[in-house]
Amino acid sequence: MPSSKLFDPYKLGPITLTNRAVMAPLTRNRALAGMVPNPLAVDYYGQRASAGLLVTEASQVSQQGQGYQDTPGIYSKEQIAVWRKVTDRVHERGGHIFIQLWHVGRISHTSLQPNGGAPVAPSAIKAKTKTFVNGTFADVSEPRALTLEEIPGIIEAFKRGAANAIEAGFDGVEIHGANGYLLDQFARDGSNKRTDAYGGSVENRARLMLEVSKEVAAVAGAERTGIRISPVTPANDVSDSNPQPLFDHIVDGLNALKLVYIHVIEGATGGPRDIAPFDYTSLRKRFKQTYMANNGYDTALADKILDSGAADLIAFGKPFISNPDLVERLKAGAPLNEWDKNTFYGGGAKGYTDYPTLGQSQAAE
Repeated sequence: MPSSKLFDPYKLGPITLTNRAVMAPLTRNRALAGMVPNPLAVDYYGQRASAGLLVTEASQVSQQGQGYQDTPGIYSKEQIAVWRKVTDRVHERGGHIFIQLWHVGRISHTSLQPNGGAPVAPSAIKAKTKTFVNGTFADVSEPRALTLEEIPGIIEAFKRGAANAIEAGFDGVEIHGANGYLLDQFARDGSNKRTDAYGGSVENRARLMLEVSKEVAAVAGAERTGIRISPVTPANDVSDSNPQPLFDHIVDGLNALKLVYIHVIEGATGGPRDIAPFDYTSLRKRFKQTYMANNGYDTALADKILDSGAADLIAFGKPFISNPDLVERLKAGAPLNEWDKNTFYGGGAKGYTDYPTLGQSQAAE
């Protein structure tokens, strides 16, 4: 079998990854009361520690930042304590792990918000999408526009989340700036109709994402701070009339901050890679640190992109759900376990920690 760069070590800031395969953040909706991570997460992430880097499921930086039932947070002592067990297990197994910091903005429901309030957004525009609450899919609630006076509090919540993540033993943090959540809502002109310092021009709409990035990097260290962006995804009813100059500007700003990586969803999240024209090579050229590519990658495409120098790391999503030893399987050219969509969200160990490794499958034959 020809050698593949996917399995080469890679230096990411101060840490050396054993390979270039990254486990992408994957929402699993298994948190317990108080949005404390499920203790099963210790096994779940520990089983997948052979990935070059694990990025956790998105974890809200405040109660206001929550948009779906049973998603974990990173804002309470109880949450930090369980996340510490997760990071300890991953490190015991020789792995590295970042946590994804999340604020959903308008993709939420009043039943999840403090005192049953309206979700917050750049503008009071309801998204045409659903969330998962009280065991069922429901339309998201009507949001209210954040006031200028509230924006420092949003930035502060991300800063606190980053500090809590370092306390919990994470190797770094990934800011969620993608998929139609709060920072992406501010950036895109389909969801941001503000006329103040955070609306209108590309510079103003990009402001919150860049301010959050600057403050998180000041807490965690730029060399331990990454960010996820999705320039053309329509996820969660988000859109922009001209995404190229917007994301060129954003990436210029992220590059100036010297963040350790940008994690780019190329195309529609979990969908077609060619949904809209966009020049990802422009982002690659503008950003001098690590470029992580994501969306629909298999080993053949990963090899092609890594060999061409178009990316440094490749993120895999759903294959990691059903294959705890995905890296070993890809390296051996072995068959992959099929995933069970019915157990993606919610539940317990089934479809979470019970997928067999290649060795276990062979022993059972």
